[in-house]
Amino acid sequence: MTEQETPGPGSAGVYGPDGAYEPSGTAEPAATAEAKRVRIVLADDQTVVRAGFRALLELTEDLVVVAEAADGVQAVEAVRMTRPDLVLMDIRKPGIDGLEATRRIAADPALNGVRVLILTTFEIDSYVFEALRSGAAGFLLKDVEPEELRAAIRTVAAGQGLLAPAVTRRTIEEFARLAAPEAAGAERLGALTDREREVMALVAAGLTNEEIGRELLMSQYTAKTHVHRAMTKLGARDRAQLVVLAYETGLVRAGGRGGGPV
Repeated sequence: MTEQETPGPGSAGVYGPDGAYEPSGTAEPAATAEAKRVRIVLADDQTVVRAGFRALLELTEDLVVVAEAADGVQAVEAVRMTRPDLVLMDIRKPGIDGLEATRRIAADPALNGVRVLILTTFEIDSYVFEALRSGAAGFLLKDVEPEELRAAIRTVAAGQGLLAPAVTRRTIEEFARLAAPEAAGAERLGALTDREREVMALVAAGLTNEEIGRELLMSQYTAKTHVHRAMTKLGARDRAQLVVLAYETGLVRAGGRGGGPV
């Protein structure tokens, strides 16, 4: 690749079989049109899978694939080059896996606005919980219906964790059973008000802001404010991490909604 061909943030392209980055040659849309689109990086080691997801996603005008990657190293590099809104990340891939790639993306301050949505073929996957802890915003099964996939991408790209499906809560609860609450849990939760703890417990139960509002007799906007404050105080990137923290600190016990004292 020549110096003139080196892609920068916002460029679009794919990684070829030899690992070389290949610009797509497609001109960037106008700024006003681009602002309305969710820019996506596809990270999967199977070419046919990436092609299938690309075809599904680009059936709508608001979703655009800006790069593809066949392994974890390429995924991280593609994200740094294109600054997408979201990464569809398969966990199992050659080289560094999707878990490590997710960790590197989440740890890079320059990529703070990038969301990672994990794709898996298993309902209970030993890597999924760790992926959420590492900064993933949620996960989906690969056999998800096309419209559900597109809706999930819009949800996560908007800054919400994908926590509604029961499979997500089952996974978190399964691994929460295997680990005792962290010793510093009470101290970490001490930064929250009682109301913020209540709201955090309801987020862990999978409730939306609107449902939390009905439960606690407040508006969904007030609920959203409490969620945001809890995330800020605990250093959580999104709702998915807030759920993980709810279990890790002992605020919520596996199989229950919690909300009481730790």
